[in-house]
Order: sequence, then structure tokens, then C-alpha cells
Amino acid sequence: MYEWLPGVLVLLSLIFLGMPIAYAMLLVGFGGLLSMYSYDVAMVLTLISDMALETSMNYSLSVIPLFIIMGNLVTASRMSESLYDACHKWMGHYRGGLAHATVASSAAFSAVCGSSLATAATMSKVALPSMRRYGYADRLSTGTIAAGGTLGILIPPSTILIIYGILTSTNIGKLFMAGIVPGLIGIFGYMMAVKYIVWRDPSAGPPADKVSLVERLRATRGVIGIVGLFVLIIGGIYVGMFTPTEAAGIGACGALIIAILRRTLTFKSLLGVLKETAQTTTMLFFIMIGAFVFNMYVEFSGLSGDIQSLVSMSGLSPLMVILILMAIYVVLGMVLESLSMIFLTVPVLYPLVASLGFVDPSFGEEAALIWFGIFVVIVTEISLITPPVGINIFVLKSVVKGIDIGTIIRGVIPFIFADVFRLIFIVLFPALILFLPMRL
Repeated sequence: MYEWLPGVLVLLSLIFLGMPIAYAMLLVGFGGLLSMYSYDVAMVLTLISDMALETSMNYSLSVIPLFIIMGNLVTASRMSESLYDACHKWMGHYRGGLAHATVASSAAFSAVCGSSLATAATMSKVALPSMRRYGYADRLSTGTIAAGGTLGILIPPSTILIIYGILTSTNIGKLFMAGIVPGLIGIFGYMMAVKYIVWRDPSAGPPADKVSLVERLRATRGVIGIVGLFVLIIGGIYVGMFTPTEAAGIGACGALIIAILRRTLTFKSLLGVLKETAQTTTMLFFIMIGAFVFNMYVEFSGLSGDIQSLVSMSGLSPLMVILILMAIYVVLGMVLESLSMIFLTVPVLYPLVASLGFVDPSFGEEAALIWFGIFVVIVTEISLITPPVGINIFVLKSVVKGIDIGTIIRGVIPFIFADVFRLIFIVLFPALILFLPMRL
């Protein structure tokens, strides 16, 4: 009984002591398997090597580097500047309009970039100078950029959703479809947060200059490529034209063509894109292998079954269990970064959620896994801007000079509330998430 407990405690201790999560999971998983196989080192090493080889050779995992290189090409081609320029010209003349433009352009950029950190870092260079020029309060400008960057892990194609799909064997295309409606709700919620801030303090977001319709249309032409790429990828998956892996290949090729046509891609920058893609992919695969080793240990030790038994004996309703999980994730998000949370918790908790019957059973078990995936990603979004380990906050602090971290933290608070309301909304109305994926 509870054979898994020492391993879990050691793992958490190692992570809090600063050991990289991949090493911590590999070490604890290896030690745990050794103890369960009577310290037969040869057998455990064979298990781990076979699993690592199978993971690295898995064709379905090729979707990860393909979407990563697409996002890196989009970043290198400076499409973010065109997106912000178009949003600026359409929305900037309203009070708080530049902050609205930042949210909208962050959402559009993250839709083809897929990385929250890249979106936050890029938009800080693109949007912040303009907001400063028009006298925006630092707390509003930095808070908007930090929060807008979190949209990158929910709006498809999302690397986090891909990882979740692999960990739980859930259809990645359906996960992409499930992220669209919550992503739109997130954009709306962030814009409402901006409106609240400028309602409380009109001087925080003064209106920018109004431009003519001709200038707006001219700016819109510059984003046709990136919008077309998004529609091609998501639309193609939705109508069944191609699989997520094929969509990733088409997206990477499309991003390369757009970058070449925009004449922003040099041989040196292309080498940088390839190098960054290789580094990110290697990191993700290494963490994934570590997670699989640790999960092999906890599966054999009966952790998932013990959790389900505890919940069953507690007599709690499915809604109460989900609310408890929500509180646990919010607390974990304050001390763990997003990938650590996903790899540590999802393999252990998804069998519990699938068995709860929280989502309408007529949708099937897959629907519960899809809903839980979006739930986890939204909580992860919150963790990206929640002190003390809000990574987007620290990314922004490292990029933007002359602004203290306290100002950024005060700026993201209204956006955290918007995310919490969105989380409550999807818990109360899970069918909204499942509307699109169940039609695939």
C-alpha cells in the first residue's frame, strides 16, 4: 500500500532543491523500478532503453519539431510586427486600444508560434515602445504583454496540447479544436480586464491617433499570410484533409515560404532557427523520456489506483473533485513551471478524471480527456503569470529595462482574475469545449 509515496516525496524534494525535472524523474524512476525488480539492474536498464528508443523513433512525435520550427520561422520573419501594426491601426484610437491591439496580436501570433515565452518576448519588443510613446502606464502595458503571451499554449497549434495528447493518447486534432472556444473566451476576458483598468484609471491607456480606412486596409494586407497559414492548418485538420502531423509539415513549409517572400530570412537566421528548433526538441524529448520512466514506476506501484480508491471512499461528487484539482493546480502553479506541472500530474490524474463521469457520459471517455486537457492548459496559463514562479513575468523583466518586477506583478493581477473566471466557466459548462472536437 502506498509504495509510490517515498518516490513522489523524493522527486518533489529534488525539484524544489533545483534539480532539472528530467534528471529528477529519470533518477527517481530508475531507483523506484530497481526496488520493484529486486535490484536487477540489467532488466531495468533494458526497460528504460527500450522505452527511450521507442519514444525517440515514434512517428507521431515528429509533430513536435515540425510545429516548433514553424513557430521559430514565424518569429524570425518578424510577422509579429505586421500583426501588431494591423491591430494598432484598427483599435489604437480607442481608450486602452493599444492594449487591446496587444492582446489581439499576441493571440494571432501565438496561433502560429505556439510558444508563450516567444510570444511574450517578441511582443514586448514590438508593442511596448508604442504604448510608452502614447503614455500608457507601465503596469497596464507590461501586464497586457505578459498575459497575452499565455495565449500561446492554448490557441492551436499548441506544443503543450501536443504533449498532453501524447501523454494521454488523446487525439491531437480534437485537442486543437477544443482549444479554439476557450482561446476566444480568453481573448475576450483579457480585453475586459483592459477595459476595467482604463475605466478605473483613464490615464493608464490614452487613445492613440486615428488613421484612415485606406491605411488600415493596407496594414491588413500584411497579415494575410499568417492568417491564411492558421486557417489552412486548423481548417485542414477539422475537415479531415490531413492529420496533425501532416498539418505540422505543411505549416512548417508554409512558414518558410512566407519568410522567404517577406525577404526577412537570411542564411544566418535560418541556421539560428534550425539550431533553436533542435535544442528545444531535444529538451522536450529528454523531459518526456524522464516522465515516461517515472510514470512507469508510479504505474507499477499503483499510484493512480490508490488515488481513485481514495476519491471513491471519500464520497465526494465529481464537481467537488474537479474543484479540489483546480485548487491543487493553482497552488502548484505558484511554485512549479508549466512543463513540470504537465509531466508530473497529467499521467497520474487523467485516469481519475476519465473515471469520474464529470463530462456527459454520452460523449465517451475521450471527451473527458479532451476536457481535462483544456482544463490543465488554462491552469498552466495562470501559472505563467502567477508569482513567485510566473515565467512570463521574468521573461518580460529580462527583456524590458527600467521596470521593476513589482510593477509587472501588479499589472497581471486583473488578467489572473479573468483567467480564473474562464476556468470556472469551463468547469460549469464543459460542453462548450467539446462542441467542436466532437464533430471531427
